[in-house]
Amino acid sequence: MKATLRYLAGIAGPSGFGSNSTAEQVTQHCSSSLPSDLTALITGASSGIGAETARVLAKRGVRVVIAARDLKKAGEVRENIQKESPNAEVILLEIDLSSFGSIQRFCSEFLALELPLNILINNAGIFSPNLEFSEEKIEMTFATNYLGHFLLTEILLEKMIETAEKTGYQGRIINVSSVIHSWVKRDGFCFNDILSGKKYNGTRAYAQSKLANILHAKEIARRLQARNARVTINAVHPGIVKTGIIRAHKGLLTDSLFFIASKLLKSTSQGASTTCYVALSPETEGINGKYFTDCNESNCSSLAKDESEAQKLWNNTHALLHKRLRQATI
Repeated sequence: MKATLRYLAGIAGPSGFGSNSTAEQVTQHCSSSLPSDLTALITGASSGIGAETARVLAKRGVRVVIAARDLKKAGEVRENIQKESPNAEVILLEIDLSSFGSIQRFCSEFLALELPLNILINNAGIFSPNLEFSEEKIEMTFATNYLGHFLLTEILLEKMIETAEKTGYQGRIINVSSVIHSWVKRDGFCFNDILSGKKYNGTRAYAQSKLANILHAKEIARRLQARNARVTINAVHPGIVKTGIIRAHKGLLTDSLFFIASKLLKSTSQGASTTCYVALSPETEGINGKYFTDCNESNCSSLAKDESEAQKLWNNTHALLHKRLRQATI
């Protein structure tokens, strides 16, 4: 109840920021402490909070790589960014996160640029009210929101560790999750059932993918710490934001209820604030494997905190990807 009241009132937490804080506000004093030549890679930055994240990071002097499925929309985002920040460097590369082959091609193209990689923001997400499958015959929401980002992170992780060692600046990975992850119960989180879309429900599938994003962050954080790598990974809940994903939940909210609820929704700039805060703030340096809401550390569900569940998910995912990618080369 206290958390709800704090959210509605926009009361700041220990970080000095709260639900009403915007991405520009939370990064306002970061520019002076940032090294030059920082590169951030952001998925799904052709619209919504991804586009706002790209705009604000570019404004703070960060080179931005937009990984997007729709390069035309991404080009419009770049144009808008460069109107506001003429010196901004914005690179566009095509990716379809539901396709393992597309992710591999994207990574090859990015690595060929020989740029540093300081910040990776796994932001892209879809909500699918109807059961759909990826080209690998995997349920589309899970394939895009979780598996695609897992593979992307896996391929680029060594580049991030190498960049951190060379520059002395800690690398940061941010997985954009959602508070809806807490709707998933232990007996409703079966890896094989999720892959096959068994008894499909769009909202449940979205929640499962967002739980997986947090568990992914927990396990990668553990592995990074074991290696003493200068890279951290955290998960964030952006808040309930006025984006295309919310508009896709037609079965979840009636038009009248949506109108009422929309008065409580965050703006896009408020929704991007937690991602930008975790990505750039000196206050988040060294913080690893945590979950943030409204620019403050927060509690996730007990299932999302379960280390054994995180390890099991990582093992299952790694085995699946190894098998599928091996088959693709035969």
